[in-house]
Amino acid sequence: MATDRLKLYNGALTIIGERSIASLTTNEESRRLLDNQWNDGAVRYCLQQGQWRFATRAAKFSYDTAITPSFGYPRGFAKPTDWEGTAAVCSDEFFRVPMTRYSDETGFWFADIDDIYVKYISSADDWGMNLAIWPPAFTEYVKTYLASKIVMKLTNDKERMLMITKPRTGLLAVAEITAKNKDCQGDPPKFPAQGSWSRSRMGGRARGPMRDGGNTGSLIG
Repeated sequence: MATDRLKLYNGALTIIGERSIASLTTNEESRRLLDNQWNDGAVRYCLQQGQWRFATRAAKFSYDTAITPSFGYPRGFAKPTDWEGTAAVCSDEFFRVPMTRYSDETGFWFADIDDIYVKYISSADDWGMNLAIWPPAFTEYVKTYLASKIVMKLTNDKERMLMITKPRTGLLAVAEITAKNKDCQGDPPKFPAQGSWSRSRMGGRARGPMRDGGNTGSLIG
């Protein structure tokens, strides 16, 4: 079921054990604290913690002629303003050929070709910030993260804070792992890259009775 900002706020308050708010304009400390975290980039932080499928955007980037690196890779590509993390950089539009000759730096990618194809985590309104497409597990993760940021200011209760923030076993750690595991379950099957020896054995030459490019009459193939 789709969420919204008020549901996220009230979910966070429920985790803490505090009463819900009626609206996003209610004059209560809990709403003001949650507003502060929301405006300070709470959702962007959560997006940056994983390669979420619902927030992954694919795009082609051509090098920027205004970027002139002083050394290293000669082509510079400015990252888009909605970039929150890089999932894949490839030299083809089908993302079959991962690039190894590139660098990922603050605000830019650098490479030695004119065009690159990138899958990245996006905080744009139609991707990561589109609350209507959030999976339930990610929604729960954001609620728990919001709760972790305000629990002490709202309650001054160390036990409640530890219940949420304790490493590995706290509610936040569990919510993050659960969200990542659920997200991975929807990935298509992945196969290891084929090595050059294997490709040569399966090349255009169909020698031998097994049609595998080998020679069953010799011990050396």
